[in-house]
Amino acid sequence: MSNHAASFMDPLIIADSQNPIVFFMTRSDVFVPWLKPVLWGARMLPIYREQDGEDTKKKNHEVFKQCSKILQGGENLIVFSEGFTDDTFVRRLKPIKKGAVRIGFTALEECNWKKKIFIQAVGINYSDPNYVGGDCVVSNGEPVCLNNYKHQYESDPNKIIYELTQQMELSMRAQITDVRDIHLTTFHESIMRITRKGMNAIDTDKSIPLLDRWNYSKNLAHWINTENITANDEVMQLKDKMETYFSLLKQKRIEETPLYNVISNQREKLRERAYLFFLFPIMLIGVLFNYIPYMITKNMVEGAMKRRVFWGSVKMNVGLVFTGIYNILLFLLVSFVTPLPFWGLFCVGLFVIPITGLIAYQWRRRLKEYVKMNKIERSDISEIATERTHILKEIKRLIPVA
Repeated sequence: MSNHAASFMDPLIIADSQNPIVFFMTRSDVFVPWLKPVLWGARMLPIYREQDGEDTKKKNHEVFKQCSKILQGGENLIVFSEGFTDDTFVRRLKPIKKGAVRIGFTALEECNWKKKIFIQAVGINYSDPNYVGGDCVVSNGEPVCLNNYKHQYESDPNKIIYELTQQMELSMRAQITDVRDIHLTTFHESIMRITRKGMNAIDTDKSIPLLDRWNYSKNLAHWINTENITANDEVMQLKDKMETYFSLLKQKRIEETPLYNVISNQREKLRERAYLFFLFPIMLIGVLFNYIPYMITKNMVEGAMKRRVFWGSVKMNVGLVFTGIYNILLFLLVSFVTPLPFWGLFCVGLFVIPITGLIAYQWRRRLKEYVKMNKIERSDISEIATERTHILKEIKRLIPVA
């Protein structure tokens, strides 16, 4: 049982981080015709809801039978128990559904309780699922053997399914950053951005180990959840100050990390220029191999899918296909007009294309940051810097876990 923070990205992360082969259950409405091959290839199974049309119970019954066979065969099945993904990424767990526990007990009934079946909480913690190169921590809770609840299930199945679902929800919360009040999620994120200790994708100190930043994020959320901060005038004033501060940055088109690098004298201009200069030729190679399929993928996915939360994972999968097709055609053309062999070009391309593509993407990102820092250095930022310093002092004074 897992949280569902990033739509299609979640099963990819789970499959990559867990050793056993995993099957996934996901909403049936994402099984559009052109995506079905990708979804079936990723071992995804549809789950039907009432709003999906007629015969949902019948369709789900067939899917549940398939799930039972998977579990009885000793393979793993993951259910994203929140049921849906927020359009905007937030660090919190939504109420979970009872389907996963019900599927487990159904499988036990069909095998006459002869097979041991476990349920386990899984937490996926992204710095930002839409940020290329962002961090992710996958945390597993303690497995619970459903066979131990045979008597309770036979006595009152609805009761034990409800109780175990509640137990698993608590376990899932323990695996992730879980800010219970959605109106305080921005407050939590702002603290991490100012202190640079947490799981924010951009405004963070990467020299701090990832697990330490993950624990910082969780501990900060726990403090927000357990303290009655809305009744604390000083903390609420701090919250307002941070909102005003980040609104001012947005108004002046200044970003937090370039600003921090300038006011804290973290810049190494010689290294920045050397990076941009020496990697420029490799960046051009990356553009040659990747730019056209990248733009085709970007325009197609963003045009076909209105919900941004789907973009990252779909772009990744579709982009691999288009990049492969584009470069195969390119290599065929080169081998036709030159004596270079196609298979030699193809083998070299397997290594060169992804590496140069990533370098090109990072080069562009570093160039933009370089330009932004130069612009900040030419501006009068004394008032903003003073306000940032004051906010950081207030965070340290008022929030013990910060």
